[in-house]
Amino acid sequence: MPVHITRKNIFFQPDSKRIIARFFYISDERSIKIIQRVLHLTDDQQKEILAQVLRGYSKRHRSIVSIFEKHFNRLSNCFKSLNIDPNSLNLTQKLVIGSYFTMEYSIEAAAFFNPSIVEDLDQTQLADGEKRIILSFRATGEGHVSSIVFRSAIIDANLHIRMEHVGNMLDKPSQIKNHIYHKKSFLKKLKEMHCLYGNVYDIIADKLTDTFTYEELKRYVEETKTEIVLNQEGLVFLREIMWLASSHYEMTFSLDTSLSERVIFPIADTEKRGIEDARFVKFTDDDGSIIYYASYTAYDGVAILPKLLITSDFYHFQVLPFHGEIAQNKGIALFPRKINGKYAMLCRIDGENNYIAFSDTINVWREPAKLIQTPEHPWEFVQLGNCGSPLETKDGWLVITHGVGPMREYVLGASLFDLEHPVKEIGRMTIPLLSPNDHEREGYVPNVVYSCGSIIHNGHVVLPYAMSDCASTYATIPVDDLLQELRR
Repeated sequence: MPVHITRKNIFFQPDSKRIIARFFYISDERSIKIIQRVLHLTDDQQKEILAQVLRGYSKRHRSIVSIFEKHFNRLSNCFKSLNIDPNSLNLTQKLVIGSYFTMEYSIEAAAFFNPSIVEDLDQTQLADGEKRIILSFRATGEGHVSSIVFRSAIIDANLHIRMEHVGNMLDKPSQIKNHIYHKKSFLKKLKEMHCLYGNVYDIIADKLTDTFTYEELKRYVEETKTEIVLNQEGLVFLREIMWLASSHYEMTFSLDTSLSERVIFPIADTEKRGIEDARFVKFTDDDGSIIYYASYTAYDGVAILPKLLITSDFYHFQVLPFHGEIAQNKGIALFPRKINGKYAMLCRIDGENNYIAFSDTINVWREPAKLIQTPEHPWEFVQLGNCGSPLETKDGWLVITHGVGPMREYVLGASLFDLEHPVKEIGRMTIPLLSPNDHEREGYVPNVVYSCGSIIHNGHVVLPYAMSDCASTYATIPVDDLLQELRR
């Protein structure tokens, strides 16, 4: 029998006014010409240009001057070609040049979708029955480049969500720190990615020290290019090495940013075409400590790489790639606690069926994943997948799923798994829990409803979901009614 689901009349819409300042780069040749043109201007002309730019943009960005300086500092190769010491230029020249290599980017102009939801650590100053929550979204702008953005909100006892003020001075991380790599694990990951191109692999392996940085690896790669003649396959292999190395980093946002102003925009080469579908979960370790994890998919325009985002405060984030069998496809979702002493993960390693994997280490998954679900009902025949981390209930692990059926229609379902042995499926919806209605089916990708995570509040599943890859909303479902149907 159908489970009653309440669609809420709140919509999370894309807002084209939400912008960041990105580095704008064309080519070395054209960049050098731009720098020369600026330097040929008189001092008064340079000051006039800077005054105009600051007048037009200083109120639209937090510390636009710092952004210009940062982008100026990324042009070292151009100054080297010009035989100019960039430190010899005055501040006005640096800022004017930096402004020519800066562009505004509307992060939400195209879409605001695939939400997840977690409880905030801060639950102070709330009324009875209220809970402070953090929503994450996949925001998409020009060129369909995706980023992760956040909203802070409060949900009350009646399941109404009240959004907190959304800041308008968007900011990317103020600090980015690259990872120290270990030779043994790095080479193992290359093997997992099937990057074993003959003698080039051997040359790189010989050059690597036991530990190395991204810049050191970059130097080894450049040396290799000069030492041997490379065909196209060899060049692709070297690109894959740098692609993998750019996957580890840390980032920190300024303390004077609000949650809604922090934007996790593609940083590494692996992410240059987007960061997709972050599934956040509030994880409680065996000692009672709490940390937030999010699996997401990095896309470079050709290949995908599942990655892990780690934070305890939503100011500082650590990024790691996943290693092992699960690092082959999208849709990874962590359980909110360990099971029998191990991390547990829902995954879809073949793009069609649902699996579960276990590991002693949060980002290294060597044990073979176990098949737990295959398509059964007509609305699942194309593929199955999860819609975020499992929810713990008295009767078992509640998993919101998605299925793809005729006309590539995405619908949401639900399944129940044993608490201590989640390889065992207790029950599954025989009809969709939520299908796109007439309002939800129109959009960038028609006939799709999709979610990256839900929570339980006041006896209800609170389920934020995307509508046709365009905008988002949420629905609520009585937990007891849903469990009763699944136990049937």
